[in-house]
Amino acid sequence: MSDHPPTTNKRLVLILGGARSGKSAYAEQLALRMARGHPPIYVATATPSDEEMRARIAEHRRLRDTSDAGWLTIEAPDDPASALAAEQRLREPGVVVLDCLTLLVANLLLGALPSLATDDGNSRDTLDSAAAAAVEERAGRAIDDVLAVYERGARSLIIVSNEVGMGIVPVYPLGRLYRDLLGRLNARIAARADAVLLLVAGLPIEVKSLSHAWNATAADVLGLDS
Repeated sequence: MSDHPPTTNKRLVLILGGARSGKSAYAEQLALRMARGHPPIYVATATPSDEEMRARIAEHRRLRDTSDAGWLTIEAPDDPASALAAEQRLREPGVVVLDCLTLLVANLLLGALPSLATDDGNSRDTLDSAAAAAVEERAGRAIDDVLAVYERGARSLIIVSNEVGMGIVPVYPLGRLYRDLLGRLNARIAARADAVLLLVAGLPIEVKSLSHAWNATAADVLGLDS
């Protein structure tokens, strides 16, 4: 008999959306449906960097702790894969919510660039290309590690992330690096996901199936060679 747990019924889901689009709330609702009575695991990447974030984190935790679902919360701001790998309940059926990729990438970016302030106290507006490449490599490795833990475990995985490519182009290099890096990571996960949901005003739209349908009809619609 294999040492690995059964994995036939698990699913990988990516949930995208803008700020306050309802991503996290929908992810938690979907997790409860997918968990089928098993206590879900919530992997939080937010850090209490200021009073507003502390209050937001506390409120999210309070809502989970007061529910009947039995949420297990794991704080993992920069290495969720290691935190998940240490959790024995991954071998049991159920679901994991990683909320969110957006803050994970921000944490890795800022952690790799500790000297963001200039001598006069202003934010740095230039970025070394080698440092940028190192950040992208580390972020990509962090995501690959999370997906590897998912593959070895028995639980479904819901990843929450922001769609940041629809706004204005950031005026500073660090912001552009962050936007581009998150976009590429979103696309990497979407390629492997069983479902990709876009939240708009709290409403979920499954875009991967729409993409498949379009690819199947594009040749006819546009008069292209098959």
